[in-house]
Amino acid sequence: MASTAPFTVKWGIMATGWIAEMFTKDLLTNPVTRGVHDVRHQVVAAASSTAKDRAASFLEKVGAASTTKAYGSYHELVADPDVDIVYVATPHSHHFQNAMLAISAGKNVLCEKALTVTAAQARQLVETARAKGVFFMEAVWTRYFPISIKVRELVSSGAIGNVYRVVADLSVGRDAPEGKVDFDDSHRMINVDLAGGALLDLGIYSLTWVFQTLYHLQPEEDKEAPKVVAAINKYHTGADETTSIIVQFPKHKSQGIALTSLRVGTDVDGLNSGGPAIRIQGSSGEIQVMGPAYRPLQYKVINKDGGGEIEVVDCPIPKDPERNWGHGMFWEADECARCLRDGKVESETLPWSESIVIMEVMEEALRQGGVTYPELITSDVYDAQGALNTGKR
Repeated sequence: MASTAPFTVKWGIMATGWIAEMFTKDLLTNPVTRGVHDVRHQVVAAASSTAKDRAASFLEKVGAASTTKAYGSYHELVADPDVDIVYVATPHSHHFQNAMLAISAGKNVLCEKALTVTAAQARQLVETARAKGVFFMEAVWTRYFPISIKVRELVSSGAIGNVYRVVADLSVGRDAPEGKVDFDDSHRMINVDLAGGALLDLGIYSLTWVFQTLYHLQPEEDKEAPKVVAAINKYHTGADETTSIIVQFPKHKSQGIALTSLRVGTDVDGLNSGGPAIRIQGSSGEIQVMGPAYRPLQYKVINKDGGGEIEVVDCPIPKDPERNWGHGMFWEADECARCLRDGKVESETLPWSESIVIMEVMEEALRQGGVTYPELITSDVYDAQGALNTGKR
């Protein structure tokens, strides 16, 4: 009789910041609370690039098992034979070097978004993962939400006819006096040394909705990389503070508009009174997704001949009642587990090729806006002993 035990994946967490904390808590939630019985997750190690004590404090904070190992370097983490997959939770300025460190060590990798700073870096990560035969995926968690899956199914089924336009926005109202925004200049959101800026941190979610409803659903034999037109306002640090991108798919007669800003907010009052963050417009109807774009909890379907009736569907994120945890990042972790179980090196929901095309779009938008980043974080020369992998300057 075949075993019904869930497939268990052993995770190593690279970095100890807020996003690592949220992800690790989601890994430690009971999968049954979200109706998952085929896979489960175990955190076996975590690493800080500078101090073992920081990793130990992190593990204590997230309630990891007492047997979970704490490391004071990323090199130790990727050398641990108990680690099946490494979650790279460092700033996106560090992603290329950190992910290369893990992949080069033969580890499977889930790397936070934005995948890299340049498209060349993304291509090299993919080539290295392919050569090593390891699983590699960009951690765009929103793609794996049930709400995203349902919206893609509706678009594919023709529920709103042919989709010709998608408008998506993720903006945060952080305007401040004297022409500033409400972030210190050293903050990762606006610090070019950390690849700061609205696009790579926020706008990628706007592009996620454009791509998963337009590009992703194109037949493989008919894939069409978009033409790109962008407008950028730069902050005094050199990072982008407001970015608007139009992507055009001429062959498919469709366009996507991806918006992001640090000056104004998508959701003005926190109650979605201003309307949807995403509008997916077809020939016979429209799907509206209520924000925020990275973690939406409701969508609406409006039919052209619906007589004013609107279908409203809530998609809550289940909580683990024992710990009251449940941010929504566990669904991407479940995807990683199933891919590893099934011997896949990439996810069909976000293939390597699509991550590269999205990086190419963002790179072109930043080029058009005159945004540049330092050589240290744009280089595609892998340096295992460099500052980004050792924490040493």
